[in-house]
Amino acid sequence: MTVPFPDFPPLRTERLTLRPLRLEDAPALHRLVNDWEVAKTLARVPFPYPRELAETWIESTWAQIAAGQAWHLAIIGEENGAEHLIGCVGLSRSRDGRAAELGYWVGRRFWGHGVASEAVTRLCAWARAELGIATIRASALKDNQRSQAVLRRLGLAPAGEGVQTFLSRGGPMPVLLFEGRPAGEATAPPAAPSPPAPSAAPAAPLAMPSAAPSGAKPVLLVAAVALVDADGRVLLARRPEGKPLAGLWEFPGGKVQPGETPEQALIRELKEELDIDVTEACLGPFTFASHGYEAFHLLMPLYLCRRWSGVVRPVEGQALAWVRPQKLGGYAMPPADKPLVAMLRDFL
Repeated sequence: MTVPFPDFPPLRTERLTLRPLRLEDAPALHRLVNDWEVAKTLARVPFPYPRELAETWIESTWAQIAAGQAWHLAIIGEENGAEHLIGCVGLSRSRDGRAAELGYWVGRRFWGHGVASEAVTRLCAWARAELGIATIRASALKDNQRSQAVLRRLGLAPAGEGVQTFLSRGGPMPVLLFEGRPAGEATAPPAAPSPPAPSAAPAAPLAMPSAAPSGAKPVLLVAAVALVDADGRVLLARRPEGKPLAGLWEFPGGKVQPGETPEQALIRELKEELDIDVTEACLGPFTFASHGYEAFHLLMPLYLCRRWSGVVRPVEGQALAWVRPQKLGGYAMPPADKPLVAMLRDFL
């Protein structure tokens, strides 16, 4: 039997609405959380995130609200009069009812606009007033300084260290623990500085991220391709020893040289690395990856190719593997490649 939609009045801030998730939110939820940069920070979220899991999880949140156990809500913004999902925020109440565990995530497109701080402040203020919650507990990965800053702005204090199993990372990870009584008004905007807002309505900054700040990392353009054989398998190449990220599996490709288009770079790289000939007409743009490394920001368009001339062979001695789309997630990949797996699997 389907769980009925909960009777929960929406909570509002200056820019946001917090409301129960709806089944029609599932596509947007899947699109936002099925992003390695988001999923890797969440303990209970697998990666890749299965599309069918979105509806199942949404209905489970209804049951938890009805039972008074947990309140997992959609963070909603507005753009041109239409709602759009930004992320989720939730509280799970302890058995004695006096404390609650806080969790939240925000889609990468909306980072840097104070959305998380605004949402968690509002939900915690509601829990304190309506549920009598005295203590909020939370955790954040030791290297997730963005999340730690949100918790400190909320008024939570460090409460030690721990280890949590992260489904997205396939094992235990070190975390910092936070605990305290949240401070601040329910509708107060975050105190931390945020990027300058364009001259538009208050909701506009949530719809379009601000321009990159001065001093940003250089952007490295790399082209990659998913070669798909007659059996529907995808080719992966293992990075050889002596190169950065050695031992990880990736889609064939390489840097786009000055004066080259991404298509020209792929034609050259595939000949040099795999001894096959590809025409530009056989390279179909599919999606792209955008990932920040320590020294540069990687922008990587991914193409699909099903036709080429010649027999694929490892010219540079690299290991190769033809992999079924459903099995791609079992191969260790660079952070920039991993988010592409779910898109390929769903498409192929």
